[in-house]
Amino acid sequence: MRVAVVTGASRGLGRQTAIALARAGYRVAVNYFHSPKEAEEVVHSLRFPAMGVKADVGSLSDVKEMAHKVYGEWGRVDVLINNAGIAMDGVLMRYGEDEWDEVMRVNLKGCFNTVNSFVPLMIRSGGGHITNISSFSGLRGKAGQAAYSASKASIIGLTVTLAKELAQYNIRVNSVLPGYMPTDMGTHAESAMERAKEESVLHRLSDTEEVAGFITYLVATETITGQVFRLDSRI
Repeated sequence: MRVAVVTGASRGLGRQTAIALARAGYRVAVNYFHSPKEAEEVVHSLRFPAMGVKADVGSLSDVKEMAHKVYGEWGRVDVLINNAGIAMDGVLMRYGEDEWDEVMRVNLKGCFNTVNSFVPLMIRSGGGHITNISSFSGLRGKAGQAAYSASKASIIGLTVTLAKELAQYNIRVNSVLPGYMPTDMGTHAESAMERAKEESVLHRLSDTEEVAGFITYLVATETITGQVFRLDSRI
């Protein structure tokens, strides 16, 4: 049975993606850091074997230990969804160094840590698929989100680079930009959420189940790599 690892899977898009992958027949490792209760609820709700794994994605040692647990339990890794991320909004000139470093540590270094830890296991498993969750802010930038926008733009560049480097191992790497969703992160910025709805030609926000369904389809493809998929309706 195929194995998927979803970071930041205790809530929001990560939760929905874990559920969608389980429905598609994957064993799912539900990564969390601050939300053990929510992660446990996700694990118990999944139809197929699943496990909750606590790890700070910004810590290489944590992620190495997570990879060891997953591979030790199931003996393979086929899919990696880099979903975990944080935002600390603020005007750049008032931004603290610690805040900048923390956003980069989780959002960007987190992707380095998971790739560094899981790719060797994916190679042993015969290949697989990595999906990196980026953002519309990574394409256009957003006032008040310099660190977040920079980290998400970097993830797009990292995606294309990894697609080129890992193709020889039958590992496909793509990036998904979900659009603004009514998740915990989204609802904490109500005005931005309403603005995103106004900018949408459909006057709608993105739907987490729809995005998770797209990700589940994408990781099952064999010839798509190095691509960036926008899943909203802002033009």
